[in-house]
Amino acid sequence: MTAFHCIEDLRRAAHRRVPRMFMDYLESGSWSESTLHANRAAWDTMPLRQRVAVDVSRRTLATTLLGRAASLPLAMAPLGLLGMQRADGEILAARACANAGVPFVLSTMSISPLEAVAAASPSPLWFQLYMMRDRGVVAALIERARAVGCGALVLTLDLQVLGKRHADVRNGLSAPPRLTPRTMLDLARHPLWCLRLLGTRHRGFGNLQGLLPAGTDTRSLVSWIETQFDPAVTWLHVEWVRQRWDGPLIIKGILDAEDARLAVEAGADAVVVSNHGGRQLDGAPASAHALPDVLQAIGSRAEVHVDGGIRSGQDLLRALALGARGVWAGRTLGYGLAADGERGVTRAIDILREELDRSMALTGQTDAAAISRAALVASRACDAP
Repeated sequence: MTAFHCIEDLRRAAHRRVPRMFMDYLESGSWSESTLHANRAAWDTMPLRQRVAVDVSRRTLATTLLGRAASLPLAMAPLGLLGMQRADGEILAARACANAGVPFVLSTMSISPLEAVAAASPSPLWFQLYMMRDRGVVAALIERARAVGCGALVLTLDLQVLGKRHADVRNGLSAPPRLTPRTMLDLARHPLWCLRLLGTRHRGFGNLQGLLPAGTDTRSLVSWIETQFDPAVTWLHVEWVRQRWDGPLIIKGILDAEDARLAVEAGADAVVVSNHGGRQLDGAPASAHALPDVLQAIGSRAEVHVDGGIRSGQDLLRALALGARGVWAGRTLGYGLAADGERGVTRAIDILREELDRSMALTGQTDAAAISRAALVASRACDAP
């Protein structure tokens, strides 16, 4: 097996093994991609505080997320079309996350259906939901999440309209891919990817099958999805979801302190500080920059998690030092799946685990659940000459 020493190794392998259409979907942001790049840059501007002569011989990365044990403060963020990175991708990723002891969040826009993913996962997964115009579809998805025993419902609110994603428009993104001369040439360069996809029955948006009008084909399904994002959603609709879901409710897409307070008032047990990976409002602040204000706004009334630009265990440490309870990684674990399937996701988690553990030791930290701002350098004052 190819040796993957860091997340960048997985990323490079993913680009070799997956058709461009779907790698562009995984990698790209919206408009000029300024927020996409700001997410990464923000973590890099936070120097870690090196400490010495501290007993760090015993370290623990274990924590709890929404009352359930996790082997480290990490969750796999929901990624649409994950089954187009690798055939049965959601099933493989969920199994890897469960075996590693971290939550897996299944997207509404997954390729494998909720029931198939839940049946293959050794532990309960979390299900991500959009408030679509067709409330009957939303209610049906909530009931399905309850029926398979999902551990939490993740309601994403930052998709009132679709961000302008130039790469997806240029590529004519669809699942399965539409056969054009350009896509056929690209697919021909990835025969193993094609063979794997031909070997599974999961090739469309699995969670929406059976919920749509009869005769809906792939092309009309994509059009239907684009019209379903609802710009009329308010906090009253969040309360509507809360009334129908009696388990932990997570609100994702929070960047504003006032929105964080309103989310808690509407019944959220946790919020995820997120700008949708830079794929929605370009020019929005980096998640790392929005995190402190959200934490101050809601205090201990709900857990605060964060995603966006997480590429290393050092980034996990920085997020925890700012006060996040959990850290979500989407693209980073997606690279693992695209590079080497279930083993690749496992390897990506192991890389983050090892990097977090070593970074804790070098900053004098012994308990991931107790990391504070003391792990960050307070200022950039230069040493005296």
